[in-house]
Amino acid sequence: MAFLAPVAVTPAAYEVSFGRVAGRVSPETERIVVSIGRRVLADKRVGGRSFDLTVDLPSRDVTIRITAIDEHGQRRTTAVGPVFGLPRAARPRAPPRRGRVDGALARAVAGVNRDFAGASGVFVEDLLSGRRAEVSSRVEFPAASTLKVAIAIEVLRALRGKPTPGSWLDRTMRAAIIPSSDRAANELLIWLGGSTSGGAARVNATMHAVGMSQTDMYGGYLITGVTPRFVGKRSTARDLALLMRELHFAAEGRGRLARRGSFTPTKARFLLYLLAHTQVSRVDRFLHEEEAVVLQKAGWITKARHDMGLVYWRGGVFLVVVLTWNERGVGISSDVLAGRVGRAAYLRFTGRRS
Repeated sequence: MAFLAPVAVTPAAYEVSFGRVAGRVSPETERIVVSIGRRVLADKRVGGRSFDLTVDLPSRDVTIRITAIDEHGQRRTTAVGPVFGLPRAARPRAPPRRGRVDGALARAVAGVNRDFAGASGVFVEDLLSGRRAEVSSRVEFPAASTLKVAIAIEVLRALRGKPTPGSWLDRTMRAAIIPSSDRAANELLIWLGGSTSGGAARVNATMHAVGMSQTDMYGGYLITGVTPRFVGKRSTARDLALLMRELHFAAEGRGRLARRGSFTPTKARFLLYLLAHTQVSRVDRFLHEEEAVVLQKAGWITKARHDMGLVYWRGGVFLVVVLTWNERGVGISSDVLAGRVGRAAYLRFTGRRS
């Protein structure tokens, strides 16, 4: 029987990975070596025709090499990439049963929020412990491009698997998420429902099914007064936090979004991969020197500037959503607000001091 290269089940190209490396090998295989470049991450004896192990991956795009070695020293290698590495400690487990307000974090977030002169909504939550803080998290804002994440989820739900690399859907979804193309987002809605309103109705149905009760994908909005009033295209910090939370847990088949059935872990990991490459960031403004990586989606129109992100660090993961409206040119900017909230959450959840 021919000695064959290993077949990787996970990870897969164009997905995030929390370090699990699993697959099948020829029966002659005695050892499996997992490496990135010249760096060996694992060297393990194999008994049987499968392997399943966990390694530490750097938080960047990598190509993972999986090498099978038989008793004669013959080697067969399979390369998988690009894969965006995330900390193994952040791997989604069961969602926290009951969250609780973190008093110290709530005070820190409220203090930062007072320095912003416009209207804002904030939601922060540690996805391991459920500790959270929020300010005006139920106030409705124009959603802008944040809901492109919801559009992408519904497109992926409609597919059998991930988009074929280089296909029209693959290119269009990347354009909607990474540079945040409005045209691409509209094209996805039309593909979903025959028109932008038809596609939006499908997106709304899924969002409402997972609990996003204050979110509406379609319609216009009226700009009046200090705070916004809406007919549609609206959401809240709490709802968008729920969206990002469900996306994270779906990467391991957990949570309400995963229970919808057609949104598989590989689809969730693909969308998280796209969010790891977005081109506008605010939550990580003051985290560039820290051991953290932020997967995020920003949104902006004339008077609104938003950001929502999953912050992965070596000990876990937390989410930050900051929505702002009517920045008045006094106090801190909306971008600085998002960055300060992100840093306050990082310091609190990691136990570090400023």
